[in-house]
Amino acid sequence: MPEETPSHFSSPSVPSELQEPPLSTELAEDEATPESDVDVMAAAPEVLADSLGDYLRAYVVRIRSGESGALPIVAGLIVIIIFFQIERSRFGSAENLVNLFEQASLYIMLGAAQLFALILSEIDLSVGFVAGVGGMVIAELIGPPVNFPWWLGILGGVVVTAGIGYIQGTLITRLHVPSFVVTLAGLLFFEGVLIELASIDKQAVGGVMSISTSSVVYKLVNSNISVGVSWVILLVVLAIFAAVSLYGAARRRAQGLSASPLSITLFRIAAYAIGGIALVYVCSINRGLLIPLKGVPYVVPFVLLVLLVYSVMLGRTRLGRYMYAIGGNPEAARRAGIKVQGVRRIAFLFSAMTAGLAGLVYASTLGSVSTGVDGGTYTLYAVAAAVIGGASLFGGRGKPLHALLGGLVIAVVYNGLALMGISAAGQFIATAIVLLVAAAVDALVRRRGATTV
Repeated sequence: MPEETPSHFSSPSVPSELQEPPLSTELAEDEATPESDVDVMAAAPEVLADSLGDYLRAYVVRIRSGESGALPIVAGLIVIIIFFQIERSRFGSAENLVNLFEQASLYIMLGAAQLFALILSEIDLSVGFVAGVGGMVIAELIGPPVNFPWWLGILGGVVVTAGIGYIQGTLITRLHVPSFVVTLAGLLFFEGVLIELASIDKQAVGGVMSISTSSVVYKLVNSNISVGVSWVILLVVLAIFAAVSLYGAARRRAQGLSASPLSITLFRIAAYAIGGIALVYVCSINRGLLIPLKGVPYVVPFVLLVLLVYSVMLGRTRLGRYMYAIGGNPEAARRAGIKVQGVRRIAFLFSAMTAGLAGLVYASTLGSVSTGVDGGTYTLYAVAAAVIGGASLFGGRGKPLHALLGGLVIAVVYNGLALMGISAAGQFIATAIVLLVAAAVDALVRRRGATTV
C-alpha cells in the first residue's frame, strides 16, 4: 500500500484574489493607465516635464488636485488692479505706482518676518513692536550723540532684534510655552520698551526720534537710483539669472538627473525679464512736478534682495528643508534626526531679525520713529500679508514670494480705496474680507488635497 504524502508537504491552496498577477498583467495595466505618468509629473512638472506642453498639462492636473500655488492670488491681484484702474485712471500713473511700491515694501517685510513662524505652524504676535524697537535702535545709533556710520547703526538694530527673536524662541522651546503666549507677552513688553527708549534718549522730542534727511537710512525709501544705473542693474541681474538657470539645467542633464526642458527655462527667464523691464520702465517715467523725479527707489531692490536670500535659504539649504519638515510633521522630523527645538529657535530668530529690517523700512518711510508705532496693527498686517499671499496657517507651506504677493495686495487695496475716497473704516473692512477669503481658500485647498490622497 503506497504511502500517502503528508498533508503538510502539499502545496497550499491560495485564494485567487490573493495571488499576485503575472508580470504580463502588471505591464498591461501600466500600459492601460498612461494618465499615471501625468500624475507623477504633476508632483514636480518643472523637473519631470519634457516640453512646455507637458508642463502645462501637468500644472492643470496640480490645480485640479488642489495644488494651485500662487495662481489664485495672482489672478485676484490682477482683477483688483483692473477694477481700480477702471474706477480711477490715476491708479495706473507712474507716480501712484511707485508710491504703491514704497507702501508695499513695509507690508512685504512684515509678511516675510511672519512667514518663518507660519512655516512651523506657529505665530509671532510681537513682530510689529519688534520692528518698532529695531527702527528706534537704528535711529538712536546713527543720530547724535552716538553718530555711528549708517551701516553700523543698521547692523546694531538687526543684531538687537535677532537677539529678541532668539530669546523668545528659547522660551518657547525650553519652557514649552506656546508661541502665542510668549509672543503676546513680547508684544506688550516691547511696546513698553519702545516707550522707555524714547524717554531715555534726550534727542527724542515728544517721544519722536528723527532721522536726518542726509542719512542713508532716510534715503532708502526717499531717494532713487538713477535711470541709467537702474537699467544696467536690471540687465546684469537678468544676465546672471539666465546664466545660472541655463547652466544649472545643463549640468543636471549632464549628470543624468531630471531637469527642466529648455523651453520651460526660457519661458521662466522671459517672464522675469518682462516683469523687471515693466518695473524699471514705470519707475523711469518722470514723476516730479517742479523738478525731475525718476528712477527706481532704493527700497525696491533692497526688499527684492532680502526675499531672494530667504528664497535660497528656504529652498536650497538644509535649514530651510528642516523648517518645512517640522511644519509639516514635527514628530516625523524628530524621528528623522532633525533637531526640532534648535531649528525652531533659529526660525524665531529670523522672524524677529526680519522684523528689524521692516523697522528700518518704517523709519526710512516716515523719517522718524516714535512711541506711536501701531505695533498691534502691523502684526496683523504681517499675518495678513503672508496668508493672503499663499502661506498656510497650518504649517509646512510658505515662500518669500507669498509675502511679496500678499504685501502687494494689501498695498493695492489701501491705495485704490484711498484714491476712491473710501474712509479708513472701509479700508480695514476690505482688507479683512480679502484675508478671510484667502484663509478660506487655504482651508479648502488643504481639505481637497487630503481627500484626493
